[in-house]
Amino acid sequence: MSGAAGNTLFKQPKAVYAVAFACVVSFMGIGLVDPILPALSVQLHASPSQVSLLFTSYLLVTAVAMLFTGWVASRIGPKRTLIVGLGLIVVFAALAGLSGSINGIVGFRAGWGLGNALFIATSLAVIVASASGGFAGAIVLYEAALGLGIAAGPLVGGLLGDISWRGPFFGVAVLMAIALLATVTLLDSTPRPARRSSILEPLKALRHRSLLTMSLTALLYNWGFFTMLGYAPYPMKLGAVQLGFVFFAWGLLLAFFSITGAPWLQARFGTAPSLYGALSVFALLLLLLGLFTDTRWAVIACVIASGIAAGINNTLTTQAVMLVAPVERPVASAAYGFVRFIGGGLAPFAAGKMVEHWNIHVPFVVGAVAVLAGVANLSTGHRMLARADASMAEGGHGDADDVAGEVADEFGGAPDAIDHEREAVRGHLAR
Repeated sequence: MSGAAGNTLFKQPKAVYAVAFACVVSFMGIGLVDPILPALSVQLHASPSQVSLLFTSYLLVTAVAMLFTGWVASRIGPKRTLIVGLGLIVVFAALAGLSGSINGIVGFRAGWGLGNALFIATSLAVIVASASGGFAGAIVLYEAALGLGIAAGPLVGGLLGDISWRGPFFGVAVLMAIALLATVTLLDSTPRPARRSSILEPLKALRHRSLLTMSLTALLYNWGFFTMLGYAPYPMKLGAVQLGFVFFAWGLLLAFFSITGAPWLQARFGTAPSLYGALSVFALLLLLLGLFTDTRWAVIACVIASGIAAGINNTLTTQAVMLVAPVERPVASAAYGFVRFIGGGLAPFAAGKMVEHWNIHVPFVVGAVAVLAGVANLSTGHRMLARADASMAEGGHGDADDVAGEVADEFGGAPDAIDHEREAVRGHLAR
């Protein structure tokens, strides 16, 4: 990002800081529960497969919500969508903390997933609309919130989880309540998008082979990714704080390579070769997890190192979707999010059943096979990715705002964040 954009990072209206703070807390949710998974299993007398449903309910609801967030925001406006999302997170995070059973927590995590989808789908749009310094300044701030949230989530979860497994849930509820109050009082009304979205548009878009190919690749990758998140904490046999530090290191690498490493690799080697490499390395690390599950240091090393491959893949896969999809970006992102989160939601539950029927080595090996299947599937679209790279090199795609938008899309949605704001600006200029 430019130096001018960086200079505006600390010169923003209070409303922007309120939403950015909420973004940090929201992104913390990606790894927040990882350090307390073993504790939940022991203290609530639940099997690992039952605990894994915390991911399944959250992600499956998020997947379905991806079809609705654009429809909702285009009718009630970004600010109201933001407030509804924040309110749902506060309520369901608090209820999860008050729950006394694993089934209750799983159910409340589903409501949390709905709130998070609504919030993230509009948070970047609101920051772009309100920030000083234009698009670039807003994106610097959003990326800072993204990186801080991803890295801090596991650490905060570990520290609060060391006090009680309820701590991370109550912590999120309190922090989001503060963000909700600040958003309501400080944020001005935001304009509605010029065009109302249809719920069926994302589903119809999957008829395009290019979009379907990228979405299925992401589904297979997410199968491996959330298998690791859901089951790597168990063989480490660490306390909540120690687990928090392991995933804190993982989160730092993931955030750094998402924002800086992925664009560099794409520019140097192209989208397809970079993705083949990142996916293959991630599959190898999953295979090593499966082979050396009983060796603590090996599990820790593989998990931390996977942050590099995951960060690169997260951004480049989403960017590739936007480059090759023959539909509007909001529609493409919603369709892609719907498919990939299905993989992320089903994988932890399926992994739990594999552990019960065989052993804990099997889910990681199956995850590695799934990711390699994603590489094979991606290779069928090699030509379309090469054409997209050529088009981007000619100036058809990929300015700085677009790349940051792909990062936003990957970490929770934001399918129409920049696009809707640009529509509003164009409409204002036309008047």
